[in-house]
Amino acid sequence: MSADTAPTIFNLGCGTKTSPAAVNIDWSVYLRLHRSKLGRALAPLWLRGYRREYFAGLDGEIVVHDLQKGIPAADDSADAVYHSHVLEHVDREAVTGFMAEVLRVLKPGGVHRIVVPDFERHVRDYLTSLDSDAPNHDEHFVPLLQWSVRRSALGTDAQSPFRRRVENLVLGDARKRGQTHQWGYDRLNLAQTLGAHGFVDVRQVDFDVSAIPGWASTGLDTEPDGSPHKSGSLYVEARKPS
Repeated sequence: MSADTAPTIFNLGCGTKTSPAAVNIDWSVYLRLHRSKLGRALAPLWLRGYRREYFAGLDGEIVVHDLQKGIPAADDSADAVYHSHVLEHVDREAVTGFMAEVLRVLKPGGVHRIVVPDFERHVRDYLTSLDSDAPNHDEHFVPLLQWSVRRSALGTDAQSPFRRRVENLVLGDARKRGQTHQWGYDRLNLAQTLGAHGFVDVRQVDFDVSAIPGWASTGLDTEPDGSPHKSGSLYVEARKPS
């Protein structure tokens, strides 16, 4: 890639956090509704609250694709692959295949940028709360356990009993919808996972630091005011061997 050529970046599991500088890919039920004329007409009648706002905020420039079937790209075609708060949702037995796909599409020397909830930080917050007899101590169990054991999908409890029954019948519970965490990652086990799957030059970085050329201009890890898009996260980069 020459200095004046924009890098090819794949943004996996993008949700509504997209960038015109990236190939944005996701497979949410909202997107599948959004790409259908009938779905776009019916969704506002069914969705309420933040769900309607989420649907309205979807970008039309998103590749609707199930990443369980691989990354829709040719071998050695990407300068960078990025995903934020995606890896913790991948079943442990599926991590090897996921990492292999990232390696496949990256060019030699390409950057794999990963953002995950920082399990170490959440554990330290929990211990600090425990030691200080904090009155809101149970809140520190939320990032450690709730996302792994929850059964109710996001927003489902706010629906009427009839809507909940229909949703759960059609879409399943939180795990079926891919909303539960399957593992926790910290700076050590994430580095070990990357190394075990063939990546090199693994390093922890800040939210606004990257080896990807022009990364700051993508806005994928920042808010308009320059603050982190998802605070409490761990940021790690690695490369495909040259």
